Amino acid sequence: MQIAAYIDHTVLKPTTLVTDIEKLCSEAMQYHFAVVCVPPPLVKKAAALVSGSGVKVATVIGFPFGYSAIEAKVAETVLAIIDGADELDMVINISALKNNDWQFLAGEINAVLPIVRKRNKIIKIIIESGLLTNEEIIKCCDLYGAAGVDFLKTSTGYAEKGVTVEAVQLMRKHLADKIQIKASGGIKTYTFAKQLIDAGATRIGCSSSIKIVNEAGQLN
Repeated sequence: MQIAAYIDHTVLKPTTLVTDIEKLCSEAMQYHFAVVCVPPPLVKKAAALVSGSGVKVATVIGFPFGYSAIEAKVAETVLAIIDGADELDMVINISALKNNDWQFLAGEINAVLPIVRKRNKIIKIIIESGLLTNEEIIKCCDLYGAAGVDFLKTSTGYAEKGVTVEAVQLMRKHLADKIQIKASGGIKTYTFAKQLIDAGATRIGCSSSIKIVNEAGQLN
């Protein structure tokens, strides 16, 4: 298994420097990672750095807490696409979910998805699985699966609990095959990354990407 092809090589810390993005993009091209995932203000820089390499650029929307207004998420999405993002990782309004306001969540994805589709971009919906019950995860699978998103993503990496194999297995069980899963949040070893892929993830979001690739090389 070529683990690098599964990886979204990520830096999303609030103190991210331009030099961090330069290093991230250089590593992504060297190791042939699928994507670099960068903060919104640095999308344009990343897009210029990886242009022509085959590495895609992702950024985050409503990150990390998800409670931005729908209009704000729409604006963030438009700007990210203008700046050169290929993929958008959007955090759902977890407060709305916990208040059982699924109508709001439906309105949120229905406002953002047409913009993404019109520009032929990829959208990943971050549900923060570590904060949810199994029932809530299943409801998310139903809602976002019906909406036809590209990926359901487990975590931001900023919650107390990140991804688990069990959460990925549950998501895979309740999603149509065409809806992919991105696992993220606390993935620091090749062994864990492979367990998540075996459970059904087709993308791995992490900042320990090179360590994971090196571990894979030692084991294979």
